[in-house]
Amino acid sequence: MMSQEQNDLITRTGPKDPCGKLMRSYWQPAALVDELEGARPIRPVRLLGENLVLFRDETGRYGLIDRHCAHRGADLAFGRLEHGGLRCAFHGWLFDATGQCIETPAEPKDSKLCQNIRQRSYPVVEKSGILWAYLGEGAPPAFPELDCFVAPGTHTFAFKGHMACNWLQALEVGIDPAHASYLHRFFEDEDTSTAYGKQFRGASAGSDLPMTKILREYDRPIINVEHTEYGLRLIALREIDEERTHVRVTNQLFPHGFVIPMSTEMTITQWHVPVDDENCYWYAIFTSYSNPVDKQKMREQRLELYELPDYVSRKNRSNDYGFDPHEQQTATYTGMGTDINVHDQWAVESMGAIQDRTKEHLGSSDKAIVQYRRLLRAEIEKVGGGEKPMLFLDEANARSIQGPATMDGIGPTRGWETYWMEVDVKRRRGAPWTAPVPKEIADNVHRLTAAE
Repeated sequence: MMSQEQNDLITRTGPKDPCGKLMRSYWQPAALVDELEGARPIRPVRLLGENLVLFRDETGRYGLIDRHCAHRGADLAFGRLEHGGLRCAFHGWLFDATGQCIETPAEPKDSKLCQNIRQRSYPVVEKSGILWAYLGEGAPPAFPELDCFVAPGTHTFAFKGHMACNWLQALEVGIDPAHASYLHRFFEDEDTSTAYGKQFRGASAGSDLPMTKILREYDRPIINVEHTEYGLRLIALREIDEERTHVRVTNQLFPHGFVIPMSTEMTITQWHVPVDDENCYWYAIFTSYSNPVDKQKMREQRLELYELPDYVSRKNRSNDYGFDPHEQQTATYTGMGTDINVHDQWAVESMGAIQDRTKEHLGSSDKAIVQYRRLLRAEIEKVGGGEKPMLFLDEANARSIQGPATMDGIGPTRGWETYWMEVDVKRRRGAPWTAPVPKEIADNVHRLTAAE
């Protein structure tokens, strides 16, 4: 349990909040590139409690500026893209992508009023299907050399989904290896050959055992947590027998992301981005180490659940997340269908808009959550003292963070410590694109043995 003051410290991300200052030290996903396709590339964006409007001008330059016009506060999300900028529909004031007012047409012809008018604006860059914004002060950091940023566009796919809750509880479900054996339990195993694009539905590397069977039958994982340069590494071990152990390696990517294996060929890098203190979006980049991603199939699968334009789940609190008591008795542990995103959404939204951590009781299986909260508090304090937080990189150090390595497979009970690294290295070396081998992994794997 923690005090209310401590809970507020690690959950609230407004401009004046200590955690908000930390979050503004990083590039934040603001929208999918797909959202600005079409004839009118303008989208309202609420990010870290700020109301903004995102647009692309005629030259292809992106702008992210204050949503309310500096003249009299009209909504620029209804503006017009004209003459190199976004024009307010109220009086025609025109703003370019930097927020500079370049025309005030209702004023006298010789007026210089516009020269002194500037909307608050933030830089935007496009990377791996996501538009990233930097809401902090000073020069933004460099992007780390994560696999999802290194892989070519043919081998990545980006998507997002809305959750009606605070960002922290959304993140914490992703660094909780124990929950998958219950929340995502299926009573029957499916054909793993049809598992493309679905998490926890394929077979683990090195076996033909479906993940659904492993999670269902081995529900007391041994969880190891290691501190890394990018956050935390989580290793969950489920012993199958004296000779074989299921090993799942995932990562917490500071400040609010994680990197997990989706299948033997694909990983998910996912961020939990505060819309405000009571809402968030998850943004995910799926990265393939073998074949190009079937983007059409991946998108169609996800649009079965999420409705555009706001990427809100069709199954939500208003319809009890599709709960079916008969299904709960016979097919799934939750009775909420087979999409694990719905399971996660129910779990985190059911805690309330902001989880009351003054009433929780953590166990030994929550060790990753405990370690992450300590790390979060330490980095909030660091930024409050004027220091740069972890993973705030300059160009010279961007390549120091690579990968990170993930794995989901069945290896030797004795020797799993190097086995998972060998599996990861083998996959990287076999990729059709140059997938970097993280130095810490390369230093421990001098040759391929068991995994080969």
